[in-house]
Amino acid sequence: MTDTSPTEHLRRVRSFVLREGRMTPAQQRAFDEHWARYGIDYSGAAQDYAARFGRSAPLVLEIGFGNGEALAWASEHDPARDYLGVEVHGPGVGRLMNALAARDARNVRLYKHDAVEVLEHEIPPGTLAEARIWFPDPWHKKRHNKRRIIQPAFVALLASRMAPDGLLHLATDWQPYAEHMLATMEAAPDWHNAVAPGQYAGKPAWRIETHFERRGLKLGHGVWDLLYRRAPMK
Repeated sequence: MTDTSPTEHLRRVRSFVLREGRMTPAQQRAFDEHWARYGIDYSGAAQDYAARFGRSAPLVLEIGFGNGEALAWASEHDPARDYLGVEVHGPGVGRLMNALAARDARNVRLYKHDAVEVLEHEIPPGTLAEARIWFPDPWHKKRHNKRRIIQPAFVALLASRMAPDGLLHLATDWQPYAEHMLATMEAAPDWHNAVAPGQYAGKPAWRIETHFERRGLKLGHGVWDLLYRRAPMK
């Protein structure tokens, strides 16, 4: 039997399926014209993000930013911090780059890569002021629950990349996944609930209501937010 680490297991069990739709001509042009400015090619080596952004500022990571609507808004309304987005689907990355270029955004950089590998190899320990994972794939079927990104090994890896008292903000519109998130986070020794033990949070002002969320609300879905702080290192 081969001994494997939790993060090796995470790499094998993908939390996403790459259903890559065809990119529009505008989205393809974004890669041609804007990737050199906004993109970071995965290299497997620790990055100097202060050098990437040309300044030293708190760094916010958004994993799975979709079409980039929330990330574009957040970075525009929070210019004092830098934003790092990770998404595997090309059309969304292209759409976001076009939006960023249209307003000459300076505080965003993007990966088109697996978030686990980015966290493991590119983001140094203690780097992140905040991490956001909003509406990840809930993997509804029980046999697929192991593919959910919020798992003990993953949140431990994420904790290792957080600055002291760094914030993790999770959100989902699928109640069974919300309950799974809450149970996983409450059991995680590296995190403590920023509201109260065992409690969900109200919707923070910094999470805008996206097109995706509005669609879910129209279908009668609820929305659950969870806020956790990096626990002091022992």
